[in-house]
Amino acid sequence: MIKIANAPCSWGALEFDLEEKSEEIGFEQVLDEIKQTGYIGTELGDWGYMPTDPSILRKELQSRGLELLGAFVPIAFADQSKHEEGVNSALKVAELMSEAGYKNAFIILADDNGSVQQRTNNAGRITTKMGLSESQWQVYAQGTERVAKVVKKKYGLRTVFHHHCAGYIETPREVEKLMSLTDPDLLGLCFDMGHYAFGGGNPIDGLQKHMHRIWHVHFKDFDPVVAEDSKSVHGDYFDAIKKGVFCELGKGVVDFKNVIKLLKDNNYDEWIVVEQDILPGMGNPKECALANRNFIKSLGL
Repeated sequence: MIKIANAPCSWGALEFDLEEKSEEIGFEQVLDEIKQTGYIGTELGDWGYMPTDPSILRKELQSRGLELLGAFVPIAFADQSKHEEGVNSALKVAELMSEAGYKNAFIILADDNGSVQQRTNNAGRITTKMGLSESQWQVYAQGTERVAKVVKKKYGLRTVFHHHCAGYIETPREVEKLMSLTDPDLLGLCFDMGHYAFGGGNPIDGLQKHMHRIWHVHFKDFDPVVAEDSKSVHGDYFDAIKKGVFCELGKGVVDFKNVIKLLKDNNYDEWIVVEQDILPGMGNPKECALANRNFIKSLGL
């Protein structure tokens, strides 16, 4: 049975080091509002956003009847010197989730998005000249597998990779390349509808191509008009987010009706996580979360 969750990023709690961090909504309010708007699970958010004591974390989640289903771990995989630090970060998060009792939660790996200026400045309009060299691809793929192996061996948790704009794995070609270089039994794919569309792909095509690797799903919509508006003023990734490129579900171009049909036809019975990435202080997250949940209900989930 497919289960529906939301995540702290929908309330402006992002992993990026931003000046707006001071405007982040506290985790207690976020968890309350996730529950109040009809979701039954959440992701962890950036390290330290939620309690890092496993007993306290479990108490906070259980008191609201919420499950913890994964945690985002960004690592600069193109730089081999960052791999050891990345392994340690993933193990720290895996230990927290495991000791809190969430043995089925995912480590959700991603690039250290927003840290490479060229990729950040050109999110949604990446060319092949902005990509990794063949030697960097090998380093990158080996780094992701190393993390997945260590996490599985020590804590038994599964690992997925989240393709993401403003990182090195953004375009459909880059997603396909990473999947081709990694072990399908070791590293799954966290497929994000909005990032795939922003990165130049059709989510339906991506689902069909990668269904055998998809262990985790993010529901995010994408507004190409906003993307074009940002592009016209040479806006970077954060400018596009600020303008609302990841809009409410059903207001962008992602064909969620057929996305859900594809997932069901392929017997997907894991989590769907709604993510409407915003910057701290933007809009009314609770209202958006409720609208997104109602939209998914209208499609039968």
